[in-house]
Formats: sequence, structure tokens, C-alpha cells
Amino acid sequence: MTVLQHNTKATAMTQSVSPDLRAAALASKAWPFEVARNILKRVEKTGQKQVLFETGYGPSGLPHIGTFGEVARTTMVRKAFAMMSDLPTRLLCFSDDMDGMRKIPDNVPDKNFLAPHLHKPLTSVPNPFGGDYESFGHHNNAMLRRFLDTFGFDYEFASATDYYKSGRFDAMLIHVLEKYQSIMDVMLPTLGEERQATYSPVLPISPTTGRVLYVPMKKVDAKVGTVTFNDEDGTEITLDVRGGRTKLQWKPDFGMRWAALHVDFEMFGKDHQTNAPIYDKICEILGVPAPEHYVYELFLDDIGQKISKSKGNGLTIDEWLTYADPNSLALYMFQKPREAKRLYFDVIPRAVDEYDAFLSAYQRQGNDSAALLMNPMWHVHGGHPPAPEGAGLSFSLLLNLATVANTEDKAVMWAFIKRYKPELDPSTHPRLDNLVGYAIRYYQDFVKPAKQYRAATEEEAAALRDLAAAIAALPEGASAEDIQSKVYEVGRRAPYTTTQKDGSIGVAQGWFNMLYQVLLGEERGPRFGSFAALYGNGNTVKLIETALKGGLVK
Repeated sequence: MTVLQHNTKATAMTQSVSPDLRAAALASKAWPFEVARNILKRVEKTGQKQVLFETGYGPSGLPHIGTFGEVARTTMVRKAFAMMSDLPTRLLCFSDDMDGMRKIPDNVPDKNFLAPHLHKPLTSVPNPFGGDYESFGHHNNAMLRRFLDTFGFDYEFASATDYYKSGRFDAMLIHVLEKYQSIMDVMLPTLGEERQATYSPVLPISPTTGRVLYVPMKKVDAKVGTVTFNDEDGTEITLDVRGGRTKLQWKPDFGMRWAALHVDFEMFGKDHQTNAPIYDKICEILGVPAPEHYVYELFLDDIGQKISKSKGNGLTIDEWLTYADPNSLALYMFQKPREAKRLYFDVIPRAVDEYDAFLSAYQRQGNDSAALLMNPMWHVHGGHPPAPEGAGLSFSLLLNLATVANTEDKAVMWAFIKRYKPELDPSTHPRLDNLVGYAIRYYQDFVKPAKQYRAATEEEAAALRDLAAAIAALPEGASAEDIQSKVYEVGRRAPYTTTQKDGSIGVAQGWFNMLYQVLLGEERGPRFGSFAALYGNGNTVKLIETALKGGLVK
């Protein structure tokens, strides 16, 4: 069971926790536990009986890899909290679907179809994709729910339109009117002079055009719950703020929603960090303590620029899942969330191999509660990581096998694997079978087009001939360790010798770099002994001979 898959109800993510495990959770330095402890301090002060975690979603576009990251990370914190407290928890995924459509998205089939509906709430904009969904907002909400359900997230869905129109925000909207000037005092200093002149935290929905209006208020009457303003045609209108006739500007809306729902925790990206004090102040003006936060860094693309939905740079979740499984993505989200990280294709192989390494380490940690809770696998899998398949075949190793096999056929790859370890089979090792498929796709799309073999120098050719002879002298089926020993023996020559800290003679990295460049057309690779054991002694010798004849150099 992964962190993305919980079979409990949203209000009952509790489990029997041993005293030792709870003590370890209360002391753990893993970031979800550190965040969860802050939430625990908050709820212990309030004496509340339930804890609400929230994530937000802007449905002007389709869910993306950032959506996955925010919900996955929040789920990790929620699970960490459950190790410290028996209070039931909920995760609310809130869609801001009452926001006005301020621009037409690029991914719609007919932009002209949407043009007349600019600035209308997203749930009032016709659905450009057709089908049974009554609006653009409803369509995108459905895509969000399908997205979250695909990964098995345990959540409740909430629609801003439903909450505003059903009256769930009515009492707090009246309170906003009562505290109108206090909210204006928070907001106005953050705005430019021109915007200050027209700003209102309350946005009326025009009763004539249906658009969200950014207009100043001429009168605010908290006693009757109305605001007065000029409609788009200049007509003065007095409108009841309740029942979905108005909504709030996005910054006051953050604080109002926290107050209305008594949210205990919400994380958001660094782009919200400067606004967080504003959200907090508005929530507190409305009489409710602000929730705990966690600010994470934004992702960067392959050239170090911030990933943007509008630019379409970086990596999409569908692209990640073409080359690796969701668990590796969850691990990537867990690691160093407060550091800006590149999110591009070349991070995938390492993420997959790190997942396997952490999974193997988790099994070795036995009953060491402190170590287990620090292991990312505890957080990726919600405390229940699967047993590793024990194949010892990394993604990097499979990529190199795909390189020399130059195949799109999993059966060809499995023929090498079964020769290496006859006990392995796709039917008994489904994760490995998936990994083989991922490796083939990644090789075909990224490794193969970028391959650059180089010819060996005279000195390198002599070393390679000696390596081929050393491997040929080993019995077929020799262990990776035995082959690696020969690789070291042959490489312990000029110019590859290096002096170790203990004074012994070792082999410089340049020896291995040469093997990868000449034999595999790459700058780096896995342990050469492991590769040769998987590929086979005879095949490795033939690979070296072909390279020496110039057959690999393009």
C-alpha cells in the first residue's frame, strides 16, 4: 500500500500505533514529522476533535505534476500526524472554480467559442470539450477528481461554486462585511495607487452579464448583507453578498476559506510565500487562528527556469509515467521539498534507482523505528512499503542492457535477465517487468538519439584487449564481483592509477569513463562488472572486440 493508496475513510486515518513508534514519530527529523508536530501543537491548544488538511486547485487548466506533488506531500504530512495523534483527519481538495476566466486557455479546441465568456465564473463558462459536463469548470473538476482517484488519494472534493451558492460561506461573508475596513487596511498597502482607488475584497457577479466584476464598492451594509456598486452599464446595483451572488478576491478568499472551514494545514509553493502573512491576517481578523503552513520550492526545467503551465516547459506527469512508476515520482516529491529542483527527463533514472535503494535499505533497518521513519519509503508508502523483489537490477543497468541489445522487445531483454538470474520471470516479478518496459522506452527516446561513441586511443585499446582477455578467462556466469575485480586489476595501470587515502593504489574514474564512452557511447553508467554479468561474458568480450574494430563508432 503506498502513500497514495489508503483504504480508510477520510475522517478515520488512524491506526494502532505502538508506543515506541509514536515516540519515534514525535522525535523524527523527517520533514513530514516536523510539520506534523507543529499541527499537533496547534490542535492541542484549541482542543478540537478533528483536523482538516487542505489543498487548493485552480481549474482554469488540467491537473499537472504540481497538483500531484501538493496532494502527495500533504498526504505524507497527514500520515505523519496520524502517528502522533488519534484525532481523525480529513483532506479537502478545494477547487477555486468560481474564479473568473481571465484568459482563454491554449489547450481548448476552439478559442473563439470561449471568447464571449471571458470573466465569467469557470462554472458558468460553457464546456468547450463537449460531453455531459455542464461547464468548463465542471469538466476540469471532473478531470481533477479522475486524476486524484487514479493515484488512490484519500480526499474529499470541494467546489467553491457549491460552497458559495449553497450558503456554506454566507455567515463568514457577512463577517467579511463587518470587518470590511480592517480587511481593506491589510490589502491596500500591498497595492499600487491606481489599484487602491478601485479595490474591493468583495467581487460582485454582474446580474446582467454574469461576469465577475472588479469594481469599487459605493456602500457596504453588513446589517442587511449587501454591497452597492455600479454594474458594467453604469447602473447602480445593490446586491446581497450571499448565495453565490458575490465572491471574494483571491487573497481575502484564502483567509476567509481558512476561517470558514477552520483549516488546520495548507502547503503552497514559494510564489505564495510573500502573500501568506496576508492570508493569515485576514483569517485572524475573521476570528479564527491561521492554519499551519509549509512552503515548498518551485520546480525548474532543463535550463533552470521556473516551470510554468502557460510556457509548457518542464515535465508533465504523463511524461514521467511514460518512463517510471508513480512511486518514483512520489519519492522525488518527498526529497528536499524546500530546494529548487530540476524536473526534467534526465532526473527519472536516478529517481527510480534511489527508490530501489531506499526500499532495500528499509528492509535492512528491521525494527529500528527511528531509522524506518527517516527512510523515504515510509512516507512514500504510508508506513507499509512492499518487499523489494531482490532482483538487484537497477534502472541504469537495464538502460545499458537496452543500449547494447538495441531492442524494443521486452522478450529480448528478459532473455538476458533469465540467463543472468534464471529464477526471475515477468510473472513473478511484475515490477521488474514494468522496469524493463520503462527502460526500453527511455532508451529509445533519450539515450539512443544522444549516443556518441568514440574510438579508443592506442593505450586504451591495449587496456581493452587485456580486459577482454581477463573476462574471457572467467567462467561463463561469473559473478558481478568477480568481473568487477578483473576490471579493477586491468585498470590499475597508467594513466588510471590513483593513490587512495590509505596509501594503496586505486583506479581513477577516468578508466570507467573510458569504458562507458568507447563501449556504450555514454558518459557514465552502472558498475561495469554488474553490466557484464547481466550481458554475459562472451557478449561483453564481443562488444569490446567490435569497439576495437571501430564497429561502434559513428
